[in-house]
Amino acid sequence: MLFLLDFDCILCYIRMLIGSSQTIHSSVPWVMMMSQRFPTRRDLLWQVGCGFAGLAFVDLLSRDGFFTGRADAQTNPLAPRRPHFAAKAKHAVFLFMNGGPSHVDTFDHKQALSRFNNTAYQGETPVGSNGRPIGHLMQTPFPFRPYGRSGLEISSLYPNVSRFADDLCVIRSMYTDTAAHASGCLQMNTGSVQIGKPSLGAWLSYGLGTQNDSLPSFVVMTDPRGGPISSASNWTAGFMPACFQGTLFRSQGSPLLDLATPAGTSPRTQRHSLDLLNELNQEHRTTRPGDSELAARLESYELAYRMQTEAARVVDLGREPEHVKEAYGLNNRLTADFGRKCLITRRLLQAGVRFVQLYSGGGHLEDTWDGHTDCISNHRLHAGETDQPIAAFMADLKRTGLWDETLVVWGGEFGRTPTSEGLGRPGRDHNPFGFSVWLAGAGVRGGQAIGATDELGFNAVEERCHISDLHATILHLMGLDHRRLTYFHQGLDNRLTGVEHRRVISRALS
Repeated sequence: MLFLLDFDCILCYIRMLIGSSQTIHSSVPWVMMMSQRFPTRRDLLWQVGCGFAGLAFVDLLSRDGFFTGRADAQTNPLAPRRPHFAAKAKHAVFLFMNGGPSHVDTFDHKQALSRFNNTAYQGETPVGSNGRPIGHLMQTPFPFRPYGRSGLEISSLYPNVSRFADDLCVIRSMYTDTAAHASGCLQMNTGSVQIGKPSLGAWLSYGLGTQNDSLPSFVVMTDPRGGPISSASNWTAGFMPACFQGTLFRSQGSPLLDLATPAGTSPRTQRHSLDLLNELNQEHRTTRPGDSELAARLESYELAYRMQTEAARVVDLGREPEHVKEAYGLNNRLTADFGRKCLITRRLLQAGVRFVQLYSGGGHLEDTWDGHTDCISNHRLHAGETDQPIAAFMADLKRTGLWDETLVVWGGEFGRTPTSEGLGRPGRDHNPFGFSVWLAGAGVRGGQAIGATDELGFNAVEERCHISDLHATILHLMGLDHRRLTYFHQGLDNRLTGVEHRRVISRALS
């Protein structure tokens, strides 16, 4: 290849060998000038052989995974990937209590509220939002008691879940940056209060790929009363390729709209049509390289074709034994919907789906956990809808062997105040300063409470955990280092946990 080298490159090569700090002596002035024009080794790499050596450099970068986080990567974006380190959890399920469940009425017992019941709050924490009235401190009407060998205290709202007290890791010192539902849901789901960031499920799909080729990697099931505020922004792929976004499933009827094959269309005819469509689309795609939306749309046709059989099978609960349906509460009007979603979730996990998110509460105000007017009746309703199905789901995970590879998360976008909203009204306002979530399942050390709020339940004061700390912990339990899981966008290596220092909650790990 020496005949391809020009004299400039030879001089650069000599300079690289003897060290860039030394001078190349020559009696010919133009030789000295050319030696100064190429002062770095990087120039040699790209100039040798008309840049041919750069091909080897690109190959080495590819082998090291340099291009896997770049938007122009052309490999299968959902191909299974190795985690950063070995982890027990292969799947994750987020039981999202939309509207903000009250921690002081569920998993954070505050005896001081009984002593100060109906007295004015004298603390410094700002209470009230959007000009709402502030009442007196209000004790919980739901008695707490210790459960299991651990003695973890849980309220009477969750009598069935309390049977799994020794499996629960309750983080009682969570806090977030906003008291509004829309931004609160976004931050819990995407790590940011701003629309347009990839969701937790998208990050998991991006980091680990999928374990199946007939179903989405990330599935979302909302409440029949409506979805969360900000809607699909809570399960978006943001600036990532669209294939990582959540797929919305329905718990009744066809799991996806327009999934069924049109009447009178044979499988052979449909296959031929898809092949022709794919051929035309691929021609169209060659003129638009790097268009992730187009690439995801093309893949969606093939995935939809495979899902016509698989998705319908997963949501068909007809073959489930009656005792299983009974355990999930499918025969009870109160628990039927959430129970059906929990049972479908178990079947999705068995089929290899990576991440499933279930929403309890939809629409607005009392249709969610947002108990401004009457937190007592509100929480009694929504806890009643979810308690039995969640307990049945956890028991089923243990029965089927999925428990040891599934991470379960329970929580909402924030908590609620220990004060009533207005005198004589049993509602509670939003509280972003301190609230509870719990983890259970693969890799989680159960039977414990981590952190604490103050004696009244307003502020997280011990082992405070930001939403992004929770995200870092979830990623860690799935085998991903939140500092290394990055996506290159607009010149930055973006992370789910942002640019601030965040930590894994080490006490939560088994």
